Amino acid sequence: MTEKGILNWGPVSLVRRNHGLEHATLNLLAKEYPSRPFAGHSDNKGFWVIGDISTDKLLETVQEALKRMNAGEKKLAIHANCGTNYVTAGVIAGTLAWLATLGNRNSFKKKLDNWPLLITVITGSLIAAQPLGPKVQARLSTSGEPGNLKVRQIVRYERKGPTLHHILTADVISAVSEEVSEGAES
Repeated sequence: MTEKGILNWGPVSLVRRNHGLEHATLNLLAKEYPSRPFAGHSDNKGFWVIGDISTDKLLETVQEALKRMNAGEKKLAIHANCGTNYVTAGVIAGTLAWLATLGNRNSFKKKLDNWPLLITVITGSLIAAQPLGPKVQARLSTSGEPGNLKVRQIVRYERKGPTLHHILTADVISAVSEEVSEGAES
């Protein structure tokens, strides 16, 4: 399977599109409610929104995000606080720091002498990684093209602390194709 093939393969595609829709929803919520904290998590069944918002307002925002993304606003799928940004920075900083420690530095004194180099390498790599995180989001972990993704249901969970909403999605064409193939097998 090619890289494009893997990224567009059923479950992976659903996670990426749900992740993009989650980000678009969070971006729109942040604009409307700048002082409220929101967070999210995505999988192949949909996504979660953590934060105090009414279910009706959340549904309206998710539908607006879908509409805008389908109209071409792909950049809504990129979020500044996505874990992909942190993982990208961590991988780059960790790898460069590890490379800087290779060699014959077995004594504590030699390791301590190497400390300024490590700080410089890690700081430089974190700065360099900042523009890479959103690019990794755009190419790998999210999709700005939701396609036939639709909201099936929103489940609200009341608990101590912020409200949880589970937004369950479905790929309409995939769902119809599965029903057709199940009917053909009968």
